[in-house]
Amino acid sequence: MISKYGIFCKVIECGSFTKVAEEISYSQSAISQSVKSLEQELGTTLVTREKGGIRLTRDGQGYFPYLQEIYNAEQSLERKHSEMQGLENSLIRIGTYTSISRYYLPLVMKAFKEKYPTVKFELHQGDYQDIIQQVKNRQVDFGFTTPSAASGLPIKTFYKQELVAILPADHPLAEKKTVTLADLATEPFIIDDEGKFSLPLHFFSEAGLTPNIEFHLYDNNSIIIMVEQGLGVSIIDRVFLANTSANIVIREIEEKPTRLLSACWHNWDTMPIAARKFLKFFLSQPEFQDTPK
Repeated sequence: MISKYGIFCKVIECGSFTKVAEEISYSQSAISQSVKSLEQELGTTLVTREKGGIRLTRDGQGYFPYLQEIYNAEQSLERKHSEMQGLENSLIRIGTYTSISRYYLPLVMKAFKEKYPTVKFELHQGDYQDIIQQVKNRQVDFGFTTPSAASGLPIKTFYKQELVAILPADHPLAEKKTVTLADLATEPFIIDDEGKFSLPLHFFSEAGLTPNIEFHLYDNNSIIIMVEQGLGVSIIDRVFLANTSANIVIREIEEKPTRLLSACWHNWDTMPIAARKFLKFFLSQPEFQDTPK
């Protein structure tokens, strides 16, 4: 509902009571009454009606800048109120996988909750297929995935994450500075079971190779322990190895495989305001700004 200050500013802007009445779906008499009420409040005549339209009186010219400030402040307050109403006690539902929920989300969620303390988060962990299905079924507001899995959904790629080989400390390949996918394919391989969109399997396939998979696991820490015990080799996101104390050897892969970290959603316009605001906040983090896409 527009205030009398807003109505008055619109009358001056349009130069006509009739045009304003049509624009905001009020009767012309209601517009006239509103302006009259403001004149009574200020104790002076603010406008005159002439053949050319509405004109400000000398007093009207003096008051008009202040009335504009009031109207602008009202609009700002209304926008802020709508924004806060959209975030107050809101639940943000996110489809995610291990590296995102462990290494990227916690600090950003903490910073966001400092701005909006009553916001709550619900994280749905799964593989790429699970996350895409949750997005399509509206079980989550948005999800983190990889581009190849998000067919048909809007997507934003925001980070390129290096994949590396991990080897037992006494493995013959540990003597090499770098390894190739062909080197790894002939060894007992421990794979992180990411379902249909497994990145290691994708890179092996692109190179025309079939790895000798001996173990399927769903946890990167378990993969690291099994490699340490000499049960095989693996390919893993470098980020998982930042603080590891495991007795393993890390080698770059000559083919330079990477994981593209991406966010996807069903429909941006119908996504809850809190989820949109958080995703924008997440994507604006400095570490994501200079990553080549």
